[in-house]
Amino acid sequence: MDSEFTKDIAELLHLPRQKTLSFYIVFLTAVLPVWSVVPISWAFVAYSLLSASLWTYAWYGRALFAWALCEVFFSVYLYSLARLISGSSPHGPASLIELQSAFKRSLQAGLAFLPEDGSDEEGGVRPGSPTEDIIALDFDDPRAVDFRNYMRTWYGKVPWSSIRKHEVYAWLSWSIYNAPFPSLESLPEDEQEILRSAMSMLEKRAGIAIPDGSNPDSSPLLLTLDPINVAWRPFVWYAFIAVGNSVLRQYLKVKWRASIETGPHPIVFVHGLGLGLIQYNIFLTQLMEAIPDRPVLVPLHPHASQEIFHPRFLNPMNRHESADCLAGLLRELDWVEQHRADNGEKLDDEPKDGQRPTGVTMVSHSNGSFTHAWLLKAHPEMIYRSCFVDPVTFCSWEGDLCYNFIYRRCATGLELLMKYFVGMELGVANFLQRHFDWSANSLWFQDIPNACDPSKTKFFLGGKDDVVDAERVKRYLTSHGIRKGLWFDPHGRHGEALLSGGKGHKEILRWLREAS
Repeated sequence: MDSEFTKDIAELLHLPRQKTLSFYIVFLTAVLPVWSVVPISWAFVAYSLLSASLWTYAWYGRALFAWALCEVFFSVYLYSLARLISGSSPHGPASLIELQSAFKRSLQAGLAFLPEDGSDEEGGVRPGSPTEDIIALDFDDPRAVDFRNYMRTWYGKVPWSSIRKHEVYAWLSWSIYNAPFPSLESLPEDEQEILRSAMSMLEKRAGIAIPDGSNPDSSPLLLTLDPINVAWRPFVWYAFIAVGNSVLRQYLKVKWRASIETGPHPIVFVHGLGLGLIQYNIFLTQLMEAIPDRPVLVPLHPHASQEIFHPRFLNPMNRHESADCLAGLLRELDWVEQHRADNGEKLDDEPKDGQRPTGVTMVSHSNGSFTHAWLLKAHPEMIYRSCFVDPVTFCSWEGDLCYNFIYRRCATGLELLMKYFVGMELGVANFLQRHFDWSANSLWFQDIPNACDPSKTKFFLGGKDDVVDAERVKRYLTSHGIRKGLWFDPHGRHGEALLSGGKGHKEILRWLREAS
């Protein structure tokens, strides 16, 4: 068994950071009770069989034994699944041309001198970073200083002076080829040339030549190559989630069936990581109550909902499969026009006189912004309006998402809840640590139609987001001219904008009601 799987509690407790009182409260009242179900079940079953006391139990004792036995068998099944995903990523590198383009764009981001407070007029013409050449910056250039500071995140936030060329090559090898880096000389000539070119551009952007040699203390975060980090979950946990989501799915379908054929611009809500409908039920109910004349589609992702009994639980859709599947469903529902012929040729997409405008209003939360980004890249004409709530797709090349969700040692109760109950769950860990495609997941400002039109595109960020660096995302968006379309709560946390009664929640519903 993978070492990370067996010592998850020790991992959570071994913290160099100062632990807060909320950490201990969450650990004792939530994490420990859930985690301890499995070892207690093993101990109870072993005692009952070895002492032969099973045959003396009353009916409720035997029922308890049956449950414990289920937990034992399920833990063996869970162990086998953890072993299954503990190997290397099942996917090879993406298109080399696409990866090189994405890498160059990530280096160009922040190069243009764009005012962070936005343009004078919403949607004004502004230069974009992709037009900037990657030139050698001075060491003290603020753009180089900023770049070096956020690049440290990919190396566990060690001082920049400790990073050496071998570790940078290892990171480049992972980001381009999704492969470990033995040494530069052992690679084929074409790969050596690509890595040297990438190193040269990175050093220009950093404003300094990276020293030769190696420093194991500055090892990079190689998300899909590093050991996977999974924690125990009892059978009863997954059973509750499966039953709860199934009941809610049927309830919502029956209660709101009358609205599926009315209203312009149907809403597609793409949820984030967590518990699926159990987690988003209140928001979805309030959404449909506030806008009863528009159909709502909620694609359910089993890997993001802890639906372990689903056949695609450990085989999540990639970018192309997800975008094509969702696009096909929208066509089948007749919510969008057929914009391309079978041969791929673009068709006339203008609505005829008397026809209602087509296209959907897409709302995504957190990890759901990846699916949002994939559909925007593949079928931008299908999305009439976009609403991003706590998006993780922007600035994901900077490493904060991976570091905060997977590698950071938690010190507060909220960080512990997020890491144990979400980040260390089997399906989530498999998706993030074995199926993560940074170039596909990254969404650029230029990929969003009508990004500076606040009636067509809206962004919701919380300044105290524990998953992403919301200040940097805000800076990226405002530097490209987004002002009125950005809702920023300096004190907001991840997911808070979806909570009932909050200002962000009210603003989301108000914006959605504005559709024409």
